[in-house]
Amino acid sequence: MKTKFLRVIGVLTIAMFIAMPVMAQDDFDEPENDIPIDGGITLLLAAGAGYGAKKLRDNRKKLQLKK
Repeated sequence: MKTKFLRVIGVLTIAMFIAMPVMAQDDFDEPENDIPIDGGITLLLAAGAGYGAKKLRDNRKKLQLKK
């Protein structure tokens, strides 16, 4: 257990030091064109709601069959 914890800490430390110099700089002179992420989030929320509704319906059917 201890060796697994130390491996995880080691990998996270190495990943942190590799990622630090890669941080993006925002020094552009031209106007920014922001990328909209609304479409993806909306699809993920809809998929999550659909999955939750399916699981709820399945659990209700399962409880009705047990009675």
